Amino acid sequence: MALKDILPGKLGFGAAPLGNMFRDIPESEALATVEAAWDDGIRYYDNAPFYGAGLAEIRMGEALAGKPRGDYVISTKVGRVILDEVEDVSTRDLGEKGEVFKYGRPNRIVNDYSADATLRSIEDSLKRLDTDHIDIAFVHDVAQDFYGDEWLGVFETARKGAFRALDRLRDEGVIKAWGLGVNRVEPIELLLVLDEPRPDGFLLAGRYTLLDHGAALQRVMPAVAGRGLGIVVGGPYSSGALVGGPNFEYAPATPSILDKVARIKAIADSHGISMKAAGLQFALAHPAVAAVIPGASRPSRLAEDRAALEEQVPPDFWAELSQAGLVDPGAPLPS
Repeated sequence: MALKDILPGKLGFGAAPLGNMFRDIPESEALATVEAAWDDGIRYYDNAPFYGAGLAEIRMGEALAGKPRGDYVISTKVGRVILDEVEDVSTRDLGEKGEVFKYGRPNRIVNDYSADATLRSIEDSLKRLDTDHIDIAFVHDVAQDFYGDEWLGVFETARKGAFRALDRLRDEGVIKAWGLGVNRVEPIELLLVLDEPRPDGFLLAGRYTLLDHGAALQRVMPAVAGRGLGIVVGGPYSSGALVGGPNFEYAPATPSILDKVARIKAIADSHGISMKAAGLQFALAHPAVAAVIPGASRPSRLAEDRAALEEQVPPDFWAELSQAGLVDPGAPLPS
């Protein structure tokens, strides 16, 4: 089943911050943030074992306890198994995002994309999320940012293991859909040209934003749209850089990125447009995009996201961005 037929609305909730992303978030604040999302009407929640070594799933499970399970959709990810063993978080070799969750649980994280590990990962997620089913399962981070030159070997392991296991679970009705959850376009390109298995859509983080969208636009969006699947856009604010934060791609923003942000903001300010509105509405303008899932760790952020989604943005704003060369000429723009 295509993602666009499963997701209950264009605005979802990205749970990475609940895993103590970048900072040690108080438990009460994390739970209040999920409650604020629920009160706002958000009914799609994305998670992963990797987020704080299970912490984000545990918190979400607690926050959604008592909510009617049929009223919301959960996606989580496979490819990492969280063990009961404790390890030194500072020694983890987890690619570009390893340092991001240094305030998460100290449980050992094992990368494993086999079929058996996939089934175990889902069972463990069900327990942490305190639910009886997962709607969507994404295979997590089978890409260069975590595995460098070895990523194709990891992808092949996942193809023989996780992909086929999830394909079977989908066909058996255990899950509704599966796909890849990645920060790079290459794994999506590769999976789309395979005859089997058959994904239902993708979660692409940071690659279809105002600050970085060229590769996705040219290489994966047309194929996804043409097949009637769908992409969930993660990180629509580019790790916060688009809205004035210091980070881009989970690391300090470079001078060129900061300059691009400043140029976009100058145009947005001249039209009275918020940067959040520009970011969310740009991503959603592409027909391949099924939903956006900005992350939040404070309740107030949810109201900001909703307001940004509903903000009236004049066509002249998009025209000026295009004339300034700040968006790809082929990118669909909001009408």
